[in-house]
Amino acid sequence: MRNLLLGLVLAAAMMAANVKMYLKDGTFHVVREYQVQGERIRFYSVERGDWEEMPLALVDLKRTEAEAGARKAELEKEAKVLSEEDRVEREQEKEAMRIPQNPGVYWVEEGKTYALKVAESSVHTNKGRSILKALSPVPMVPGKGTLELNGAKSANLFANPEQEFYLQLSELERFGIIRLQSKGNVRIVAKLTFMPVTKEVLEEPDPVPVLTRQMTPDGLYKIWPKEPLAPGEYAVMQWTEGKLNMQVWDFAIKAK
Repeated sequence: MRNLLLGLVLAAAMMAANVKMYLKDGTFHVVREYQVQGERIRFYSVERGDWEEMPLALVDLKRTEAEAGARKAELEKEAKVLSEEDRVEREQEKEAMRIPQNPGVYWVEEGKTYALKVAESSVHTNKGRSILKALSPVPMVPGKGTLELNGAKSANLFANPEQEFYLQLSELERFGIIRLQSKGNVRIVAKLTFMPVTKEVLEEPDPVPVLTRQMTPDGLYKIWPKEPLAPGEYAVMQWTEGKLNMQVWDFAIKAK
């Protein structure tokens, strides 16, 4: 697709390279190129597809050269923009190739790719705790609860408060970076409300403003915080609203 686009742009550029050779009577010829040869001017007529000549005295050479120079500068500018866009696209493709196609969260450090391990989360209600698993859903009893991770601190510690991650989605769902609340020996991922009639779940995580970039059409995204993260506990999360279907990859930003 990119090669086709480049071909179309180049073809358009070749057509745009034609210039108007103005005559002193106000008319013009569309020419591909021209050459001043003494008292005459030789030019290739686009209309007739052949070389022709006429007296130089009939040609408004100053106006012709000014427009030709402006057109050349415009084409060079467009070519530079196209080249830069192509360079950025090739770099993004190279960047995406570093990331495995398996669903998950990854980061790159010094040219090496590492994977975050998905955390085991549990639902805590007044009925107790249940491990959240996709194949064995937690019974939805009307009331309140929390989604929690065991341990007060994450083992995945980063020094960069603007840490970038790559998320390969397992399916088309919401995702983002959320702030975790430490409470004793657990970290709270989200507050939960189990609806009595619809049997849906209202999830209330604490989202962090993020920037994202889609790297490939098959669900690979780059995600990073919009502002530097304060030291603390965080997670990359993928979920389907109302379904209690959450995947959590926890990490922490260490204090300087």
